[in-house]
Amino acid sequence: MEACYHCGDPCGRSPIIHQQKSFCCNGCKTVYDILHQNGMEYYYELEKAPGTSQNKATTHFDYLDNPEIAASLLQFSEADRQLISFEIPAIHCSSCIWVLENLGRLHPGVYSSTVNFPAKKAQIQFNEKQLSVKALVVLLSRIGYQPKINLASAEKDQHKEDRSLIYKLGIAGFAFGNIMFLSFPEYFDFDEIWLEHYKPMFRTIMLLFSLPVVFYAASDYFKAAFKGLRSGMLNIDLPIALGVSVLFLRSVVDVIMDWGPGFFDSLSGLVFFLLLGRFFQQKTYSYLSFERDYKSYFPLGVTRLSKHKGKLKETQIPLKDIQKGDHLLIRSNEIIPADGTLQQGEALIDYSFVTGEALPIHKSAGATLYAGGKQCGAAIEIEVTKTVSQSYLTQLWGNAAFDKGKSLRFNSLTDQISKRFTITIVSIAVLSGLIWWFLDPSMMFNVITAVLIVACPCAIALSAPFTLGNLVRLFGRNNCYVKNSATIENWSSIDTVVFDKTGTLSTPAQSAFSYHGLPLSVEEQRLLYSSLRASNHPLSRSLYNTLEEQEIVSLDDFSETLGQGIRASKNEQSMKIGASSFVHNQASATAQGAVVHISSGAQYKGHYVFQSEYRQGLKELLQRLATNKKLAVLTGDNDSQASHLNALIPAGTEVRYQQSPQDKLDYIKSLQDQGHKVMMIGDGLNDSGAMAQSDIGIAIAEDTNVFTPASDAILQADSFEKLAAFFGLAKLGKQIIYSCFAISLLYNLIGLGFAVTGHLEPVVAAILMPLSSISIVIFTTISTRYFGMRLLKSNRKNRN
Repeated sequence: MEACYHCGDPCGRSPIIHQQKSFCCNGCKTVYDILHQNGMEYYYELEKAPGTSQNKATTHFDYLDNPEIAASLLQFSEADRQLISFEIPAIHCSSCIWVLENLGRLHPGVYSSTVNFPAKKAQIQFNEKQLSVKALVVLLSRIGYQPKINLASAEKDQHKEDRSLIYKLGIAGFAFGNIMFLSFPEYFDFDEIWLEHYKPMFRTIMLLFSLPVVFYAASDYFKAAFKGLRSGMLNIDLPIALGVSVLFLRSVVDVIMDWGPGFFDSLSGLVFFLLLGRFFQQKTYSYLSFERDYKSYFPLGVTRLSKHKGKLKETQIPLKDIQKGDHLLIRSNEIIPADGTLQQGEALIDYSFVTGEALPIHKSAGATLYAGGKQCGAAIEIEVTKTVSQSYLTQLWGNAAFDKGKSLRFNSLTDQISKRFTITIVSIAVLSGLIWWFLDPSMMFNVITAVLIVACPCAIALSAPFTLGNLVRLFGRNNCYVKNSATIENWSSIDTVVFDKTGTLSTPAQSAFSYHGLPLSVEEQRLLYSSLRASNHPLSRSLYNTLEEQEIVSLDDFSETLGQGIRASKNEQSMKIGASSFVHNQASATAQGAVVHISSGAQYKGHYVFQSEYRQGLKELLQRLATNKKLAVLTGDNDSQASHLNALIPAGTEVRYQQSPQDKLDYIKSLQDQGHKVMMIGDGLNDSGAMAQSDIGIAIAEDTNVFTPASDAILQADSFEKLAAFFGLAKLGKQIIYSCFAISLLYNLIGLGFAVTGHLEPVVAAILMPLSSISIVIFTTISTRYFGMRLLKSNRKNRN
């Protein structure tokens, strides 16, 4: 009976013949046509009958017809754009990623899809009007990627572990122990008649024990090697798959032909130790990932509102302390940290952080707001309905839409070494086998297998991810939260550092100010106070925190122009707060210090002058950076305090005053055109464009929720003095990676020498290969921690 070309089920007596292919039902034929029409025939080259029966795919998800259940699975829903994340256990290779990230070619209702390979998750943006949640799940199931839906976990993100590796490791270990036990008579030259009598039985049992080892425990190596060959790639799993195959086939022939016991002990030991090494790597990787997603410091403050003795109290709390039912104040340009309902104010939400679409959406009181949206208008109050884990915000931040197209030197180097090593290993194994065929045929298979196993560049492939992963953790523990390991890799190549002044070199928390001008009426003071409350600019926050407390009024209109100022109104009264040109006044353009001008209606009222207080240890930090970096300072302020700043910065530092956000961006671009690798450090608000342009953008966080996805790192303000140490850590990472490359290559060459000359048994090679990988993991972990902590301690001593 013919099997269905799509799902592999029997077609029955009346198969549907279409384009000379047999299908069990019209559903399978339809999916085939969709794939074929969209140029995705490669899907059927990945494996035979990869799809799922259409009858099975459509009957299991009827409960998703319930709108409440379907809505509980959504992470975001606004008009014609929804966001959902599925755990898909069937994801196991790069081909799976290719299929899932091309879902938009199968249905126009899918906008985009991204795959988190280690977590086996896919995040999909789609249009629920064109494709319901149930239809999306059915579509995934039909192409062989049925999501694992657990409605109980819809309210929280659960960290689950894939236990299949543990099962494979257990089976390989059980088989290895028993095969070794059954092999003892073969190891000793006994003439006992009963041993000779039972040898065939022992060998047959060893053969049976080896079957689950080869076809289950080692299956991932064969799948990965096959997928790589199908994709035209030679990956590092190919030598392992060839080695296991050679040992198994040789051993089967030995037993069947009664030539000997074969190499089942070496075979099972090889797979067991390989899986043991992989298990250790997986545990270490999971630990690093957990540290990043759930424990690493994410320095964004949230303002919680509460009543205290009849008065409204504002308290700064970290993200992890947000609870369901909390009332939060969201200022202009702040990220909404949790799902909630709008209680007060008019919201204008930019969801580009979530969806990539930058068009702001207007919301009124009672509307649902989703985590990750950015408020673009006046301050609003929301009530939290669903807390969101930090891992979700991390996932949004790492969205490919915010990548800057930076090349990863170590990853590409690892890929090149692995690819060339694989070709070289296979060539040497074949050549060595031919030579030993003429010298000693009995040694040929041993030599081929030992060469394939011992020279596998697994340790090289682990060097960069584990070194950079440990550094990401170390950065986070020192209050610098980086987007990903690529940020640290690029950090080591930076040769120019550009600073914003206000809120970066200076600290608004310690700035002194004085008012010069006409007195403000009670209504004007309330409007000023409420307008500053809605803004997140460092000077606005500083002035708001030091002014006498006023009654909060709901603003009728509010807008903030980056680099210029604030425009707000209440009833018939309007006010402008900001730069001199913004409020149409030139009288105080020469005031000493940073100046905030105020006009009420058409009348200019006066200005506040800030005497900037620079961060502690700034002079020493800049001196250390200037030893091997070009430094520059860009500020929107005038040059009235130039003498104070010049006393702190090293000679040769370029300073530019009265720079608009566009001026800063253009300056960064001009440096890059000259071949410089530029880091931009700013407040994340006025400097977002310059950060996006820079090679690395760092946002300074000081009890605020200002955040731009364009930033590559968020640095807590009280760790600003550690900036030079972070450069040292990035350089340390590069040195450790190259050291690992050198050690691994040396090990591979020595092992290859012993294997080619016949002095290395396959089982010994099987033990050495995972040990080398484990050694690299241990070496990178210990060296990054030890030398990293020494470097940080040295930095503290230099400051003191």
